[in-house]
Amino acid sequence: YEPYFRPEYKYDNRFETVFPRMYSRDPDHEEAYDFWAGTKGKKYTITSGSGKRTLVCPTFGENLRFFFRYQTGFMYFRYFMWNFAGRQNDIQGNGNKIHGNWISGIRFIDNARLGNQDLLPSELLENPGRNSYYMLPLLIGLAGILWQYRKDRNGLSLVFLFFFMTGLAIILYLNQSPNQPRERDYAYAGSFYAFAMWIGMGVMFLYELLNKIMKSAPAAITALLAVTAAGPVLMAAENWDDHDRSGRYTARDIGANYLESCAPGAVIFTYGDNDSFPLWYIQDVEEVRTDVRVANLSYLQAGWYIEMMRQKAFESEPLPLSLDQDKYREGLRTQIPVLSRIDDPVNIRELVNFAGMDDRKYLVDISGRGDYVNYFPTDKVLIDVDTSVVLANGTVKEYFRDRLLSPVIWEITGTDAFKNDLAIMDLLATSKWSRPVYFSTTVPSTQYNGLEKFFVQEGMAYRIVPINTDNSQGGDYGIIDHRVMYENMMNKFKWGNAEDPSVYLDENNKRMFSNFRRLFGNLGKALLADGDTIRAV
Repeated sequence: YEPYFRPEYKYDNRFETVFPRMYSRDPDHEEAYDFWAGTKGKKYTITSGSGKRTLVCPTFGENLRFFFRYQTGFMYFRYFMWNFAGRQNDIQGNGNKIHGNWISGIRFIDNARLGNQDLLPSELLENPGRNSYYMLPLLIGLAGILWQYRKDRNGLSLVFLFFFMTGLAIILYLNQSPNQPRERDYAYAGSFYAFAMWIGMGVMFLYELLNKIMKSAPAAITALLAVTAAGPVLMAAENWDDHDRSGRYTARDIGANYLESCAPGAVIFTYGDNDSFPLWYIQDVEEVRTDVRVANLSYLQAGWYIEMMRQKAFESEPLPLSLDQDKYREGLRTQIPVLSRIDDPVNIRELVNFAGMDDRKYLVDISGRGDYVNYFPTDKVLIDVDTSVVLANGTVKEYFRDRLLSPVIWEITGTDAFKNDLAIMDLLATSKWSRPVYFSTTVPSTQYNGLEKFFVQEGMAYRIVPINTDNSQGGDYGIIDHRVMYENMMNKFKWGNAEDPSVYLDENNKRMFSNFRRLFGNLGKALLADGDTIRAV
């Protein structure tokens, strides 16, 4: 039996404030806090294990400034105006004046806020996501609020509650940090639906106004149709090009490309949405490369997901994990300190077994208050390599024989490992190089933990191979197996009809294809380094 310890945090009251909005320690976030809130704060000296240091605590006023400028203004009001005034382009912005802002299409308003829009480069002025509604939906919606206020104040309260709880209330609850990985407008769709109700009521406002002026219901209805039709027609004309997904199959084909980068029966570790969901779709629905096991590293932090990985899926065999599922249950081995108590490398099998021990003598007190957790006693891992096996099963190609390592000495980077790292180590220890293991090229390098020194790139995935990689071929990490990579990229990969100029490619697709350009460039360099000038060009 091993109890679950939930750490209790005690905060220094000097750093506490009413309505805290800035909390992240990420250096990028700290810089963004200063950008949005102009944080000068109060300076305090603290003493920690590393000695004395000075920290800056944002003031209450600076927290409010960040809330109104970023969380409310940039992360809600901007999205609101996208829908009811206009959108500058489909490129994600982080506060600059040329990407992702709201516009109206009314020149003096836009130029006053964002500078002379006529001076933007053509690629931005002609961006399909540049949509101008001239604030017509916004004005009609405001008229609808006025109409409902006059007619039904109780109803107005209900719609406003819907509007608030699905909009600003979410802002209050989420307390978002800056530099979000993607635009979050979808999170507030309910709020936009509520305002759309007021747009409908705004039509009634216009009808009553026209009827009063024209003193004829048929004439008022005719005039109303002429006026209100302008809104939907305008929005359809502006939005059609950047909402038309016809002919675009990039997500499907890119998902297949990840799988085609892998050897038969492989395991590929992914991380985010864009390198996981397309792979699951192409396997589940179109039955492409169902021999490959897709394991999302974010989910691999959860015991239920590790248990799922132990089961066969399609033609993919279970992950060969040696530790009992009970060792991976929720609340245990979530964070595993990596200590330097042993100087020499320790066999990976022994390390995994050590981290799976329940006896307190194999644990460490991380807080000094009896919070015992599992740990690794060294950051140096020894992985045995049977050279005859890895050469025979194709893990190490014959042309890489002179690079072969036996054993592999892997140094874990960072001061902590996590449950997904333990699962990876368990897999490597148990499979003994009998099963190909890959990381997708879009996995953040922070997840590699030093394994990148043994990467061989074979397409959109890095294979862990027991060879010496000196990055002499100019790849991102490790070396490139240009023979395998050329076959995959030139003969197996598909591009989802992206070559058709009439197909709309949004920012995410363009970013992915910029990665493809980099992969082709790396492949070309590797071919040139090997003297293969024909295939390089």
